[in-house]
Amino acid sequence: MDQNPKGDWLFEITPKNQFFRLHLKEVWQYRDLLMLFVKRDIITLYKQTILGPLWYLIQPIFTSVIFTIIFNNVAGIKTGTIPPFLFNLASITAWNYFSVCLTSTSDTFKANAGLFGKVYFPRIIMPLSIVISNLLKFGLQMLILISFYIYYVASGFNISPNGTVFFFPIVVILMGLLGLGLGMIISSLVTKYRDLTFLVTFGIQLLMYVSAVNYPLELIKAKMPAFSWVVEWNPMAYIIETTRFMILDFGSFSLVGFTYTVIFAIVIFFSGLLVFNKAERSFIDTV
Repeated sequence: MDQNPKGDWLFEITPKNQFFRLHLKEVWQYRDLLMLFVKRDIITLYKQTILGPLWYLIQPIFTSVIFTIIFNNVAGIKTGTIPPFLFNLASITAWNYFSVCLTSTSDTFKANAGLFGKVYFPRIIMPLSIVISNLLKFGLQMLILISFYIYYVASGFNISPNGTVFFFPIVVILMGLLGLGLGMIISSLVTKYRDLTFLVTFGIQLLMYVSAVNYPLELIKAKMPAFSWVVEWNPMAYIIETTRFMILDFGSFSLVGFTYTVIFAIVIFFSGLLVFNKAERSFIDTV
């Protein structure tokens, strides 16, 4: 160890990091690097593309059209006084932010092995930058949702947001925490089990259908009470239902379900952070 003229230690040799050390202080110290990664993700997102950010506007619109045709027109799922297209667009906009956070962060170690092996910085910065940069994509899709919202209101539909819409940022934070936490856990496992990457791609598609994205939560309780517990135990189902309740004033708000979602999201985030920090010590030997 060496000392500066003031007598303070410049370097200190310490034991290996403890399992329950979260490195949150280091994230703040490296906040400039975090913003650089966010900027990089945003720039590379639209680089060498023909339509640029329009791709992220086209996807939810076409998906909403397909859902409206299949689930509302063919299957006959009712959305009350809310236009089915707007119902689906609100659900898909919320779901897309969660799913892209999960899939993008689940490949963190594998995708950045070269960078991680050359220089030190808190590894949590990388998945955190992905979640933050994806807010831009979410914001663009929210603009599309608002545009269609205004169109339907101007067309005479009786639509108005619920008074709780001011708390919608909390719902967005919960989506980010869930996607980040699950993504970090999966990323840590992928360092040893590569085939989990394929499972994530397949699993995220199945998860959408048990997250009440294309149907009201009350419908599954009424139609399939024996299997409704699968949806009710899924925190994303409450997030999607709460999103529609806040923005469209459709559906119901469950305080118990929302509390469960908050607790689940926090537990998943910190669990993912602990697993991620443990995996970063040896991932370079397995990736």
